[in-house]
Amino acid sequence: MDLVAEDLSACNTLIVERMHSHVALIPQLAAHIVAAGGKRLRPLLTLAASRLCGYEGVRHVSLAACVEFIHTATLLHDDVVDESELRRGQASANALFGNKPSVLVGDFLFARAFQLMIEDKSLETLRILAAASATLAEGEVLQLITQNDLSTTEAQYLEVIEGKTAALFAAATRLGAVVADRPQAEAEALDAYGHNLGIAFQLVDDALDYSAEQASLGKTVGDDFREGKMTLPVLLAFHDGDTAEQAFWRRTLEEGEQGEADLGEAQRLLERHNGIGRTIDRAETYGEAAIRALDIFPANEAKLALIDVVRFCIDRAR
Repeated sequence: MDLVAEDLSACNTLIVERMHSHVALIPQLAAHIVAAGGKRLRPLLTLAASRLCGYEGVRHVSLAACVEFIHTATLLHDDVVDESELRRGQASANALFGNKPSVLVGDFLFARAFQLMIEDKSLETLRILAAASATLAEGEVLQLITQNDLSTTEAQYLEVIEGKTAALFAAATRLGAVVADRPQAEAEALDAYGHNLGIAFQLVDDALDYSAEQASLGKTVGDDFREGKMTLPVLLAFHDGDTAEQAFWRRTLEEGEQGEADLGEAQRLLERHNGIGRTIDRAETYGEAAIRALDIFPANEAKLALIDVVRFCIDRAR
């Protein structure tokens, strides 16, 4: 964040400007979720990747804002779909304003993102971000299909997180090479970096859902459990479990019959089968792949920062 502080400040200013609307509820609701926002990781990736590629213009700032609008729009929609009452430890937008306004303001932010894409006047950046937006939506729908279904395979789970998380990470970093007009090999390398980082990031998130305190996770522990989401820690514990354990997972996740003690039992079974630890190990494998993807670039501050991002994402679980 220190490395791209000036660019990030410009990006945040643009985000606030483009959230404006004469319809008062739109900026009010949008400001709520943006103000509650995390570390701006996705736009940070665009800004740092642009610096890594030696870009000295200003296009990366508006494209970083575009990436954040896409991400924020999906958060609004996801919280409605998941019926979430908290977002990063605070009341979610749908809990405060209702489902209908949340969906519609999410649509507004998507529209703002596409306006920024058009203003960039590049068919390539439009192609990258439009494709990522479509893939992101496909990932969310696939997650909905696999919900409450313990026959979900690890391959299907990976397809979900590649769509709902990794696609936008990959687009965000690839943009750095595109705006700098760098060779295709560098664009592909940044795409691979973002893709693997995105998978590692989501694996850690899915592990934390069963292990972290709300203060560090930014949401209540066990959300995925209550919503019947098929994540890697659960799939590992289910497949390694005995008949009684598998019956527990079927009752709580497939049939949705959950009591007050069931989350604690789920955590105990995950610990017994090392579901969380094995998920973090998998995240580290993808993190190492992300770092290797940067080998094509010479060592500099931006490269070191992007490597540190990988370590930061994984170290959240430690």
